[in-house]
Amino acid sequence: MLHELRIENLLLLDRAELRLGPGLNVLTGETGAGKTLLAHALDLLLGGRARAGLVRAGAAEAYVEGVFSRPPRASVHELIPDGADEIVLARRLWPDGRTRAYLCGRSATVADLRELGSQVLSFYGQHEHRKLMLATAQLEILDAHCGARQLQLRSELRAAYDRVRELAARVAELAEMAAGRERELDLLEFELDEIEAVGPRQDEADALGQERERLRHVEGLRAAAALGAEMIAPEAGGGVGDLLAHAARQMESAAAIDPELRALFDRLQALLYEARDLGGELRSYVLGIEGSPERLEQVEDRLAAFARLERKHGGTIADVVRHAEECRRRREQLEHADLALGAAEADLAAARAELDRLAGELSAARHAAAPRLAAAVRERLAELAMPDARFEVDVRPRADGCGPRGADGVELLIAPNAGLPAGPLREIASGGELSRVMLALLSVAHGDGAEGASAAMLVFDEVDAGIGGHTARAVGEQLRQLARGRQVLCITHLPQVAALAERHFTIAKDASTVPATTTVTELNGDSVVGELVRMLGAGEGDRAASRHARQLLKAA
Repeated sequence: MLHELRIENLLLLDRAELRLGPGLNVLTGETGAGKTLLAHALDLLLGGRARAGLVRAGAAEAYVEGVFSRPPRASVHELIPDGADEIVLARRLWPDGRTRAYLCGRSATVADLRELGSQVLSFYGQHEHRKLMLATAQLEILDAHCGARQLQLRSELRAAYDRVRELAARVAELAEMAAGRERELDLLEFELDEIEAVGPRQDEADALGQERERLRHVEGLRAAAALGAEMIAPEAGGGVGDLLAHAARQMESAAAIDPELRALFDRLQALLYEARDLGGELRSYVLGIEGSPERLEQVEDRLAAFARLERKHGGTIADVVRHAEECRRRREQLEHADLALGAAEADLAAARAELDRLAGELSAARHAAAPRLAAAVRERLAELAMPDARFEVDVRPRADGCGPRGADGVELLIAPNAGLPAGPLREIASGGELSRVMLALLSVAHGDGAEGASAAMLVFDEVDAGIGGHTARAVGEQLRQLARGRQVLCITHLPQVAALAERHFTIAKDASTVPATTTVTELNGDSVVGELVRMLGAGEGDRAASRHARQLLKAA
Protein backbone atom coordinates (compact mmCIF):
# COMPACT_ATOMS: atom_id res chain seq x y z
CA MET A 1 0.00 0.00 0.00
CA LEU A 2 1.16 3.53 -0.78
CA HIS A 3 0.94 5.63 2.38
CA GLU A 4 2.40 8.90 1.13
CA LEU A 5 3.33 10.37 -2.23
CA ARG A 6 5.40 13.56 -2.34
CA ILE A 7 6.16 15.49 -5.51
CA GLU A 8 8.21 18.67 -5.88
CA ASN A 9 8.84 20.78 -8.99
CA LEU A 10 7.56 18.25 -11.51
CA LEU A 11 6.40 20.38 -14.47
CA LEU A 12 3.28 22.22 -13.25
CA LEU A 13 3.39 20.69 -9.77
CA ASP A 14 5.20 23.01 -7.40
CA ARG A 15 4.58 20.79 -4.40
CA ALA A 16 2.05 18.02 -3.80
CA GLU A 17 1.63 15.62 -0.93
CA LEU A 18 -0.97 12.86 -0.99
CA ARG A 19 -1.78 10.61 1.96
CA LEU A 20 -3.60 7.64 0.53
CA GLY A 21 -5.42 4.89 2.36
CA PRO A 22 -6.73 1.40 1.65
CA GLY A 23 -9.62 0.88 -0.73
CA LEU A 24 -10.57 3.05 -3.69
CA ASN A 25 -8.80 6.42 -3.99
CA VAL A 26 -9.71 8.70 -6.89
CA LEU A 27 -8.07 11.74 -8.44
CA THR A 28 -10.15 14.15 -10.51
CA GLY A 29 -9.66 17.51 -12.17
CA GLU A 30 -10.14 19.48 -15.35
CA THR A 31 -8.51 18.30 -18.55
CA GLY A 32 -4.99 19.73 -18.70
CA ALA A 33 -4.78 20.31 -14.96
CA GLY A 34 -2.01 17.74 -14.64
CA LYS A 35 -3.68 14.52 -13.48
CA THR A 36 -1.37 12.45 -15.64
CA LEU A 37 1.60 14.07 -13.89
CA LEU A 38 0.79 12.00 -10.82
CA ALA A 39 0.74 8.87 -12.94
CA HIS A 40 4.10 9.93 -14.40
CA ALA A 41 5.48 10.48 -10.90
CA LEU A 42 4.49 6.93 -9.95
CA ASP A 43 6.08 5.63 -13.13
CA LEU A 44 9.34 7.33 -12.13
CA LEU A 45 9.20 5.51 -8.79
CA LEU A 46 8.88 2.25 -10.74
CA GLY A 47 12.15 2.96 -12.53
CA GLY A 48 10.49 4.47 -15.62
CA ARG A 49 12.45 6.50 -18.13
CA ALA A 50 12.98 10.15 -17.23
CA ARG A 51 13.29 12.70 -20.00
CA ALA A 52 14.68 16.21 -20.09
CA GLY A 53 12.14 18.97 -19.48
CA LEU A 54 10.29 17.41 -16.54
CA VAL A 55 11.73 19.84 -14.00
CA ARG A 56 9.56 22.89 -13.31
CA ALA A 57 10.84 26.06 -14.97
CA GLY A 58 13.16 27.96 -12.64
CA ALA A 59 13.67 25.00 -10.27
CA ALA A 60 17.08 23.40 -9.72
CA GLU A 61 15.65 19.88 -9.48
CA ALA A 62 12.49 17.80 -9.15
CA TYR A 63 11.86 15.16 -6.50
CA VAL A 64 9.40 12.27 -6.20
CA GLU A 65 9.08 10.04 -3.13
CA GLY A 66 6.71 7.24 -2.22
CA VAL A 67 6.36 5.51 1.15
CA PHE A 68 5.01 1.97 0.72
CA SER A 69 4.14 -0.82 3.10
CA ARG A 70 6.61 -3.64 2.74
CA PRO A 71 4.80 -6.54 1.05
CA PRO A 72 5.07 -9.96 2.72
CA ARG A 73 6.97 -11.41 -0.24
CA ALA A 74 9.26 -8.46 -0.87
CA SER A 75 12.66 -9.40 -2.19
CA VAL A 76 15.52 -9.31 0.25
CA HIS A 77 17.55 -6.26 -0.69
CA GLU A 78 20.74 -4.99 0.91
CA LEU A 79 19.40 -1.42 1.00
CA ILE A 80 16.26 -2.35 2.98
CA PRO A 81 17.00 -2.22 6.73
CA ASP A 82 16.33 -5.44 8.62
CA GLY A 83 12.88 -5.45 10.16
CA ALA A 84 11.70 -2.40 8.20
CA ASP A 85 7.93 -2.24 7.74
CA GLU A 86 8.10 0.37 5.00
CA ILE A 87 9.91 0.79 1.69
CA VAL A 88 10.78 4.34 0.63
CA LEU A 89 11.39 4.77 -3.10
CA ALA A 90 12.59 8.15 -4.38
CA ARG A 91 13.86 9.73 -7.57
CA ARG A 92 15.64 13.06 -8.01
CA LEU A 93 15.65 14.69 -11.48
CA TRP A 94 17.75 17.48 -12.94
CA PRO A 95 16.83 19.75 -15.89
CA ASP A 96 19.25 18.00 -18.25
CA GLY A 97 17.50 14.65 -17.78
CA ARG A 98 19.95 13.17 -15.25
CA THR A 99 18.39 11.32 -12.33
CA ARG A 100 19.40 9.65 -9.10
CA ALA A 101 17.44 6.88 -7.41
CA TYR A 102 17.10 6.25 -3.68
CA LEU A 103 15.88 3.24 -1.73
CA CYS A 104 15.20 3.69 1.98
CA GLY A 105 17.31 6.85 1.99
CA ARG A 106 20.35 5.30 0.30
CA SER A 107 21.57 5.74 -3.26
CA ALA A 108 20.28 2.95 -5.49
CA THR A 109 20.02 2.07 -9.16
CA VAL A 110 17.02 2.46 -11.41
CA ALA A 111 17.02 -1.35 -11.63
CA ASP A 112 16.56 -1.47 -7.82
CA LEU A 113 13.48 0.75 -8.12
CA ARG A 114 12.18 -1.36 -10.97
CA GLU A 115 12.66 -4.60 -9.02
CA LEU A 116 10.99 -3.47 -5.81
CA GLY A 117 8.48 -1.14 -7.45
CA SER A 118 6.98 -4.02 -9.42
CA GLN A 119 6.19 -5.74 -6.11
CA VAL A 120 4.34 -2.84 -4.55
CA LEU A 121 2.57 -1.21 -7.50
CA SER A 122 0.95 -2.24 -10.80
CA PHE A 123 0.34 0.63 -13.22
CA TYR A 124 -2.23 0.67 -16.03
CA GLY A 125 -1.99 3.73 -18.26
CA GLN A 126 -4.52 5.60 -20.39
CA HIS A 127 -3.98 3.47 -23.47
CA GLU A 128 -3.44 0.15 -21.73
CA HIS A 129 -6.62 -1.31 -23.25
CA ARG A 130 -5.13 -0.88 -26.72
CA LYS A 131 -2.63 -3.60 -25.89
CA LEU A 132 -5.54 -6.05 -25.87
CA MET A 133 -5.49 -5.79 -29.65
CA LEU A 134 -2.04 -7.38 -29.79
CA ALA A 135 -1.85 -11.15 -30.19
CA THR A 136 1.16 -11.34 -27.89
CA ALA A 137 -0.67 -9.46 -25.14
CA GLN A 138 -3.65 -11.81 -25.42
CA LEU A 139 -1.34 -14.80 -25.10
CA GLU A 140 0.28 -13.22 -22.03
CA ILE A 141 -3.14 -12.77 -20.41
CA LEU A 142 -4.07 -16.42 -20.90
CA ASP A 143 -0.70 -17.68 -19.67
CA ALA A 144 -0.87 -15.46 -16.59
CA HIS A 145 -4.29 -16.95 -15.84
CA CYS A 146 -2.79 -20.44 -16.06
CA GLY A 147 -0.61 -19.77 -13.03
CA ALA A 148 3.02 -19.88 -11.95
CA ARG A 149 3.71 -23.29 -13.50
CA GLN A 150 2.81 -21.91 -16.92
CA LEU A 151 5.28 -19.07 -16.57
CA GLN A 152 7.98 -21.55 -15.60
CA LEU A 153 7.11 -23.67 -18.65
CA ARG A 154 7.34 -20.57 -20.82
CA SER A 155 10.85 -19.92 -19.54
CA GLU A 156 11.89 -23.52 -20.16
CA LEU A 157 10.36 -23.46 -23.64
CA ARG A 158 12.19 -20.26 -24.55
CA ALA A 159 15.49 -21.88 -23.55
CA ALA A 160 14.60 -25.01 -25.57
CA TYR A 161 13.62 -22.87 -28.57
CA ASP A 162 16.95 -21.02 -28.47
CA ARG A 163 18.74 -24.37 -28.20
CA VAL A 164 16.92 -25.71 -31.28
CA ARG A 165 17.82 -22.61 -33.28
CA GLU A 166 21.44 -22.87 -32.22
CA LEU A 167 21.64 -26.56 -33.16
CA ALA A 168 19.80 -26.03 -36.45
CA ALA A 169 22.36 -23.39 -37.40
CA ARG A 170 25.15 -25.80 -36.44
CA VAL A 171 23.64 -28.61 -38.55
CA ALA A 172 23.29 -26.27 -41.53
CA GLU A 173 26.91 -25.19 -41.13
CA LEU A 174 28.15 -28.79 -40.94
CA ALA A 175 25.98 -29.85 -43.90
CA GLU A 176 27.41 -27.01 -45.97
CA MET A 177 30.87 -28.01 -44.85
CA ALA A 178 30.29 -31.62 -45.86
CA ALA A 179 28.97 -30.60 -49.28
CA GLY A 180 32.14 -28.74 -50.24
CA ARG A 181 34.50 -30.91 -48.23
CA GLU A 182 36.51 -32.55 -51.03
CA ARG A 183 37.19 -29.30 -52.83
CA GLU A 184 38.24 -27.54 -49.63
CA LEU A 185 40.39 -30.50 -48.57
CA ASP A 186 42.27 -30.38 -51.88
CA LEU A 187 42.97 -26.69 -51.40
CA LEU A 188 44.10 -27.24 -47.81
CA GLU A 189 46.40 -30.09 -48.82
CA PHE A 190 47.92 -27.96 -51.58
CA GLU A 191 48.62 -25.05 -49.23
CA LEU A 192 50.00 -27.31 -46.50
CA ASP A 193 52.26 -29.16 -48.96
CA GLU A 194 53.56 -25.82 -50.23
CA ILE A 195 54.32 -24.55 -46.72
CA GLU A 196 55.73 -27.84 -45.42
CA ALA A 197 57.96 -28.20 -48.50
CA VAL A 198 59.63 -24.92 -47.61
CA GLY A 199 59.48 -25.39 -43.83
CA PRO A 200 59.92 -21.72 -42.96
CA ARG A 201 61.38 -20.68 -39.60
CA GLN A 202 61.92 -17.16 -38.37
CA ASP A 203 65.40 -17.81 -37.00
CA GLU A 204 66.47 -19.29 -40.36
CA ALA A 205 65.05 -16.30 -42.22
CA ASP A 206 67.03 -13.92 -39.98
CA ALA A 207 70.25 -15.91 -40.45
CA LEU A 208 69.80 -16.15 -44.23
CA GLY A 209 69.23 -12.41 -44.45
CA GLN A 210 72.50 -11.75 -42.71
CA GLU A 211 74.34 -14.31 -44.86
CA ARG A 212 72.97 -12.76 -48.05
CA GLU A 213 74.32 -9.33 -47.09
CA ARG A 214 77.73 -10.84 -46.31
CA LEU A 215 77.85 -12.72 -49.61
CA ARG A 216 76.79 -9.65 -51.59
CA HIS A 217 79.65 -7.56 -50.08
CA VAL A 218 82.35 -10.20 -49.58
CA GLU A 219 85.13 -8.32 -51.43
CA GLY A 220 84.51 -5.10 -49.54
CA LEU A 221 84.44 -6.96 -46.21
CA ARG A 222 87.70 -8.74 -47.03
CA ALA A 223 89.43 -5.50 -48.06
CA ALA A 224 88.28 -3.66 -44.94
CA ALA A 225 89.49 -6.44 -42.63
CA ALA A 226 92.84 -6.71 -44.44
CA LEU A 227 93.39 -2.96 -44.18
CA GLY A 228 92.62 -3.03 -40.49
CA ALA A 229 95.04 -5.90 -39.90
CA GLU A 230 97.77 -4.12 -41.89
CA MET A 231 97.38 -0.90 -39.90
CA ILE A 232 97.43 -2.65 -36.54
CA ALA A 233 100.03 -5.40 -37.10
CA PRO A 234 101.56 -5.47 -40.61
CA GLU A 235 103.53 -8.56 -41.59
CA ALA A 236 106.62 -6.39 -42.39
CA GLY A 237 106.57 -4.92 -38.91
CA GLY A 238 105.57 -1.51 -37.60
CA GLY A 239 102.02 -0.39 -37.26
CA VAL A 240 99.98 0.33 -34.16
CA GLY A 241 101.13 -2.86 -32.40
CA ASP A 242 104.82 -2.03 -32.62
CA LEU A 243 104.21 1.55 -31.50
CA LEU A 244 102.36 0.31 -28.43
CA ALA A 245 105.17 -2.18 -27.68
CA HIS A 246 107.79 0.58 -27.92
CA ALA A 247 105.80 2.82 -25.59
CA ALA A 248 105.48 -0.03 -23.10
CA ARG A 249 109.21 -0.63 -23.02
CA GLN A 250 109.84 3.07 -22.38
CA MET A 251 107.41 3.18 -19.46
CA GLU A 252 108.22 -0.13 -17.81
CA SER A 253 111.08 1.02 -15.50
CA ALA A 254 109.36 4.29 -14.56
CA ALA A 255 106.09 2.48 -13.74
CA ALA A 256 107.84 0.56 -10.96
CA ILE A 257 108.45 3.84 -9.11
CA ASP A 258 104.97 5.48 -9.08
CA PRO A 259 101.81 3.39 -8.46
CA GLU A 260 99.67 5.89 -10.40
CA LEU A 261 101.91 5.49 -13.47
CA ARG A 262 101.85 1.72 -12.89
CA ALA A 263 98.08 1.72 -13.36
CA LEU A 264 98.44 3.58 -16.62
CA PHE A 265 101.19 1.19 -17.72
CA ASP A 266 98.86 -1.77 -17.05
CA ARG A 267 96.22 -0.21 -19.28
CA LEU A 268 98.87 0.29 -22.00
CA GLN A 269 99.84 -3.37 -21.72
CA ALA A 270 96.18 -4.35 -22.09
CA LEU A 271 95.92 -2.24 -25.25
CA LEU A 272 99.02 -3.94 -26.64
CA TYR A 273 97.64 -7.42 -26.06
CA GLU A 274 94.23 -6.42 -27.50
CA ALA A 275 95.91 -4.90 -30.60
CA ARG A 276 97.97 -8.04 -31.27
CA ASP A 277 94.89 -10.25 -30.73
CA LEU A 278 92.69 -8.02 -32.92
CA GLY A 279 95.26 -8.00 -35.71
CA GLY A 280 95.38 -11.80 -35.65
CA GLU A 281 91.62 -12.11 -35.74
CA LEU A 282 91.34 -9.69 -38.64
CA ARG A 283 93.84 -11.76 -40.62
CA SER A 284 91.90 -14.92 -39.75
CA TYR A 285 88.66 -13.21 -40.91
CA VAL A 286 90.34 -12.32 -44.24
CA LEU A 287 91.48 -15.90 -44.73
CA GLY A 288 88.14 -17.40 -43.60
CA ILE A 289 85.57 -15.32 -45.49
CA GLU A 290 84.39 -16.97 -48.67
CA GLY A 291 82.34 -15.55 -51.51
CA SER A 292 80.70 -18.34 -53.51
CA PRO A 293 78.25 -17.15 -56.23
CA GLU A 294 76.55 -20.54 -56.01
CA ARG A 295 75.92 -20.10 -52.28
CA LEU A 296 74.56 -16.59 -52.82
CA GLU A 297 72.14 -17.97 -55.40
CA GLN A 298 71.01 -20.68 -52.96
CA VAL A 299 70.38 -18.13 -50.23
CA GLU A 300 68.50 -15.83 -52.61
CA ASP A 301 66.29 -18.73 -53.74
CA ARG A 302 65.52 -19.76 -50.16
CA LEU A 303 64.60 -16.22 -49.13
CA ALA A 304 62.49 -15.81 -52.27
CA ALA A 305 60.53 -18.95 -51.27
CA PHE A 306 59.97 -17.43 -47.83
CA ALA A 307 58.80 -14.16 -49.42
CA ARG A 308 56.27 -15.95 -51.66
CA LEU A 309 54.72 -17.65 -48.63
CA GLU A 310 54.64 -14.36 -46.71
CA ARG A 311 52.81 -12.60 -49.57
CA LYS A 312 50.22 -15.37 -49.77
CA HIS A 313 49.59 -15.97 -46.08
CA GLY A 314 49.87 -12.80 -44.04
CA GLY A 315 53.10 -10.87 -44.45
CA THR A 316 55.41 -12.52 -41.90
CA ILE A 317 56.88 -15.97 -41.26
CA ALA A 318 54.83 -16.10 -38.02
CA ASP A 319 51.66 -15.54 -40.09
CA VAL A 320 52.66 -18.37 -42.44
CA VAL A 321 53.21 -20.75 -39.51
CA ARG A 322 49.82 -19.78 -37.99
CA HIS A 323 48.12 -20.33 -41.34
CA ALA A 324 49.60 -23.79 -41.53
CA GLU A 325 48.26 -24.62 -38.06
CA GLU A 326 44.81 -23.33 -39.07
CA CYS A 327 44.92 -25.49 -42.22
CA ARG A 328 45.72 -28.57 -40.14
CA ARG A 329 42.88 -27.79 -37.71
CA ARG A 330 40.43 -27.23 -40.54
CA ARG A 331 41.57 -30.39 -42.32
CA GLU A 332 40.92 -32.43 -39.19
CA GLN A 333 37.51 -30.79 -38.83
CA LEU A 334 36.60 -31.62 -42.42
CA GLU A 335 37.84 -35.17 -42.13
CA HIS A 336 35.46 -35.69 -39.18
CA ALA A 337 32.60 -33.61 -40.62
CA ASP A 338 30.34 -36.61 -41.18
CA LEU A 339 30.67 -37.72 -37.58
CA ALA A 340 30.10 -34.18 -36.30
CA LEU A 341 27.07 -33.78 -38.58
CA GLY A 342 25.56 -37.00 -37.33
CA ALA A 343 26.07 -36.01 -33.69
CA ALA A 344 24.63 -32.53 -34.29
CA GLU A 345 21.58 -33.98 -36.05
CA ALA A 346 21.00 -36.34 -33.12
CA ASP A 347 21.29 -33.41 -30.67
CA LEU A 348 18.89 -31.39 -32.82
CA ALA A 349 16.34 -34.21 -32.89
CA ALA A 350 16.51 -34.51 -29.10
CA ALA A 351 16.17 -30.74 -28.66
CA ARG A 352 13.17 -30.64 -30.98
CA ALA A 353 11.54 -33.48 -29.08
CA GLU A 354 12.02 -31.55 -25.82
CA LEU A 355 10.63 -28.40 -27.46
CA ASP A 356 7.59 -30.33 -28.70
CA ARG A 357 7.05 -31.79 -25.23
CA LEU A 358 7.14 -28.38 -23.57
CA ALA A 359 4.95 -26.86 -26.29
CA GLY A 360 2.46 -29.67 -25.81
CA GLU A 361 2.34 -29.13 -22.05
CA LEU A 362 1.90 -25.39 -22.56
CA SER A 363 -0.82 -25.96 -25.12
CA ALA A 364 -2.73 -28.38 -22.89
CA ALA A 365 -2.67 -25.87 -20.04
CA ARG A 366 -3.89 -23.12 -22.35
CA HIS A 367 -6.78 -25.19 -23.72
CA ALA A 368 -7.78 -26.10 -20.16
CA ALA A 369 -7.56 -22.53 -18.87
CA ALA A 370 -9.22 -20.80 -21.86
CA PRO A 371 -12.84 -21.70 -20.99
CA ARG A 372 -12.29 -20.85 -17.32
CA LEU A 373 -10.88 -17.43 -18.23
CA ALA A 374 -13.72 -16.80 -20.69
CA ALA A 375 -16.37 -17.73 -18.12
CA ALA A 376 -14.79 -15.52 -15.46
CA VAL A 377 -14.57 -12.55 -17.87
CA ARG A 378 -18.20 -13.03 -18.98
CA GLU A 379 -19.25 -12.90 -15.33
CA ARG A 380 -17.36 -9.64 -14.83
CA LEU A 381 -18.73 -8.18 -18.08
CA ALA A 382 -22.25 -8.85 -16.86
CA GLU A 383 -21.42 -6.73 -13.81
CA LEU A 384 -20.06 -4.04 -16.18
CA ALA A 385 -23.38 -3.53 -17.99
CA MET A 386 -22.63 -6.05 -20.73
CA PRO A 387 -24.94 -8.90 -19.63
CA ASP A 388 -25.51 -10.25 -23.13
CA ALA A 389 -21.88 -10.18 -24.20
CA ARG A 390 -20.28 -13.38 -25.38
CA PHE A 391 -16.59 -13.65 -24.63
CA GLU A 392 -14.42 -16.51 -25.78
CA VAL A 393 -10.73 -17.36 -25.71
CA ASP A 394 -9.80 -19.16 -28.91
CA VAL A 395 -6.59 -21.21 -28.78
CA ARG A 396 -5.38 -22.51 -32.12
CA PRO A 397 -2.09 -23.82 -33.58
CA ARG A 398 0.30 -21.24 -34.99
CA ALA A 399 0.50 -21.27 -38.77
CA ASP A 400 4.30 -21.04 -38.69
CA GLY A 401 4.82 -23.75 -36.08
CA CYS A 402 6.35 -23.47 -32.64
CA GLY A 403 7.83 -20.12 -31.70
CA PRO A 404 9.53 -18.74 -28.59
CA ARG A 405 6.15 -18.62 -26.80
CA GLY A 406 4.97 -22.05 -27.90
CA ALA A 407 2.94 -23.55 -30.71
CA ASP A 408 -0.32 -21.71 -29.99
CA GLY A 409 -1.91 -18.51 -31.11
CA VAL A 410 -4.59 -16.90 -28.92
CA GLU A 411 -7.46 -14.73 -30.09
CA LEU A 412 -9.84 -13.01 -27.70
CA LEU A 413 -13.32 -13.05 -29.27
CA ILE A 414 -16.32 -10.97 -28.27
CA ALA A 415 -19.91 -10.42 -29.30
CA PRO A 416 -21.02 -7.33 -27.34
CA ASN A 417 -24.71 -7.90 -28.10
CA ALA A 418 -26.93 -10.95 -28.21
CA GLY A 419 -27.59 -12.57 -31.57
CA LEU A 420 -24.29 -11.54 -33.12
CA PRO A 421 -21.41 -13.89 -33.85
CA ALA A 422 -18.27 -13.43 -31.80
CA GLY A 423 -15.40 -11.80 -33.62
CA PRO A 424 -11.84 -10.73 -32.83
CA LEU A 425 -11.71 -8.18 -30.02
CA ARG A 426 -9.54 -5.81 -32.07
CA GLU A 427 -12.16 -5.71 -34.84
CA ILE A 428 -15.43 -5.74 -32.90
CA ALA A 429 -15.05 -3.85 -29.62
CA SER A 430 -15.45 -0.09 -29.29
CA GLY A 431 -13.17 1.99 -27.07
CA GLY A 432 -15.55 1.79 -24.12
CA GLU A 433 -16.02 -1.95 -24.59
CA LEU A 434 -12.26 -2.44 -24.73
CA SER A 435 -11.93 -0.54 -21.46
CA ARG A 436 -14.51 -2.79 -19.81
CA VAL A 437 -12.94 -5.95 -21.18
CA MET A 438 -9.60 -4.85 -19.80
CA LEU A 439 -11.14 -4.08 -16.42
CA ALA A 440 -12.86 -7.47 -16.43
CA LEU A 441 -9.55 -9.19 -17.22
CA LEU A 442 -7.82 -7.26 -14.46
CA SER A 443 -10.59 -8.16 -12.03
CA VAL A 444 -10.09 -11.82 -12.89
CA ALA A 445 -6.31 -11.49 -12.61
CA HIS A 446 -6.28 -9.55 -9.34
CA GLY A 447 -9.56 -10.64 -7.77
CA ASP A 448 -9.94 -12.80 -4.69
CA GLY A 449 -8.88 -16.36 -5.31
CA ALA A 450 -7.02 -15.58 -8.52
CA GLU A 451 -3.93 -17.74 -8.78
CA GLY A 452 -0.84 -15.62 -8.29
CA ALA A 453 -2.94 -12.57 -7.42
CA SER A 454 -0.83 -9.85 -5.84
CA ALA A 455 -1.72 -7.44 -3.06
CA ALA A 456 0.21 -4.69 -4.87
CA MET A 457 -1.40 -1.30 -5.24
CA LEU A 458 -3.24 -0.88 -8.56
CA VAL A 459 -3.12 2.44 -10.40
CA PHE A 460 -5.56 3.12 -13.24
CA ASP A 461 -5.02 6.19 -15.40
CA GLU A 462 -8.42 6.84 -17.04
CA VAL A 463 -9.23 3.14 -17.46
CA ASP A 464 -12.85 4.30 -17.79
CA ALA A 465 -12.20 6.25 -21.01
CA GLY A 466 -15.04 6.04 -23.52
CA ILE A 467 -17.60 5.04 -20.87
CA GLY A 468 -20.57 6.98 -19.53
CA GLY A 469 -24.09 6.74 -18.14
CA HIS A 470 -25.17 3.62 -16.26
CA THR A 471 -22.11 1.80 -17.51
CA ALA A 472 -19.91 4.26 -15.65
CA ARG A 473 -21.63 3.27 -12.41
CA ALA A 474 -21.00 -0.39 -13.15
CA VAL A 475 -17.33 0.34 -13.83
CA GLY A 476 -17.10 2.20 -10.55
CA GLU A 477 -18.65 -0.74 -8.68
CA GLN A 478 -16.13 -3.05 -10.31
CA LEU A 479 -13.26 -0.80 -9.28
CA ARG A 480 -14.57 -0.62 -5.72
CA GLN A 481 -14.94 -4.39 -5.61
CA LEU A 482 -11.40 -4.73 -6.94
CA ALA A 483 -10.26 -2.38 -4.13
CA ARG A 484 -11.54 -4.66 -1.37
CA GLY A 485 -8.56 -5.85 0.62
CA ARG A 486 -6.10 -3.73 -1.39
CA GLN A 487 -5.41 -0.17 -2.47
CA VAL A 488 -6.56 1.25 -5.81
CA LEU A 489 -5.84 4.70 -7.18
CA CYS A 490 -8.01 5.70 -10.13
CA ILE A 491 -7.56 8.85 -12.21
CA THR A 492 -11.02 9.49 -13.65
CA HIS A 493 -13.33 11.95 -15.38
CA LEU A 494 -16.53 10.15 -14.33
CA PRO A 495 -18.57 11.41 -11.35
CA GLN A 496 -20.21 7.98 -11.08
CA VAL A 497 -16.79 6.47 -10.36
CA ALA A 498 -15.57 9.31 -8.15
CA ALA A 499 -18.68 9.08 -5.95
CA LEU A 500 -17.72 5.53 -4.93
CA ALA A 501 -14.28 6.48 -3.64
CA GLU A 502 -13.24 6.22 -0.01
CA ARG A 503 -10.82 9.12 -0.55
CA HIS A 504 -11.16 11.83 -3.16
CA PHE A 505 -8.33 14.09 -4.36
CA THR A 506 -8.64 16.87 -6.89
CA ILE A 507 -6.00 18.59 -8.95
CA ALA A 508 -6.39 22.20 -10.10
CA LYS A 509 -4.25 24.50 -12.24
CA ASP A 510 -3.72 28.19 -11.52
CA ALA A 511 -2.88 29.80 -14.87
CA SER A 512 -2.45 33.26 -13.34
CA THR A 513 1.11 32.46 -12.25
CA VAL A 514 4.15 32.16 -14.53
CA PRO A 515 4.77 29.34 -14.88
CA ALA A 516 1.31 27.94 -14.14
CA THR A 517 0.96 26.08 -10.86
CA THR A 518 -0.95 22.91 -10.15
CA THR A 519 -2.08 21.92 -6.65
CA VAL A 520 -3.52 18.67 -5.27
CA THR A 521 -6.11 18.76 -2.49
CA GLU A 522 -7.94 16.07 -0.55
CA LEU A 523 -11.68 16.71 -0.56
CA ASN A 524 -14.16 16.12 2.24
CA GLY A 525 -17.84 16.81 2.83
CA ASP A 526 -19.31 19.60 0.70
CA SER A 527 -16.08 19.98 -1.26
CA VAL A 528 -16.64 16.46 -2.66
CA VAL A 529 -20.16 17.49 -3.70
CA GLY A 530 -18.78 20.59 -5.40
CA GLU A 531 -16.25 18.56 -7.38
CA LEU A 532 -18.95 16.09 -8.48
CA VAL A 533 -21.08 19.04 -9.63
CA ARG A 534 -18.16 20.27 -11.72
CA MET A 535 -17.67 16.79 -13.17
CA LEU A 536 -21.38 16.74 -14.07
CA GLY A 537 -20.74 19.83 -16.15
CA ALA A 538 -22.88 22.13 -14.05
CA GLY A 539 -22.17 25.50 -12.49
CA GLU A 540 -21.36 26.01 -8.84
CA GLY A 541 -24.87 27.21 -7.93
CA ASP A 542 -26.77 24.54 -9.88
CA ARG A 543 -29.09 23.03 -7.26
CA ALA A 544 -30.26 20.17 -9.49
CA ALA A 545 -26.66 19.11 -10.13
CA SER A 546 -25.94 19.42 -6.42
CA ARG A 547 -28.90 17.15 -5.61
CA HIS A 548 -27.69 14.69 -8.25
CA ALA A 549 -24.21 14.71 -6.75
CA ARG A 550 -25.55 14.05 -3.27
CA GLN A 551 -27.70 11.22 -4.64
CA LEU A 552 -24.60 9.67 -6.22
CA LEU A 553 -22.81 9.83 -2.88
CA LYS A 554 -25.82 8.49 -1.00
CA ALA A 555 -26.19 5.59 -3.44
CA ALA A 556 -22.53 4.71 -2.93
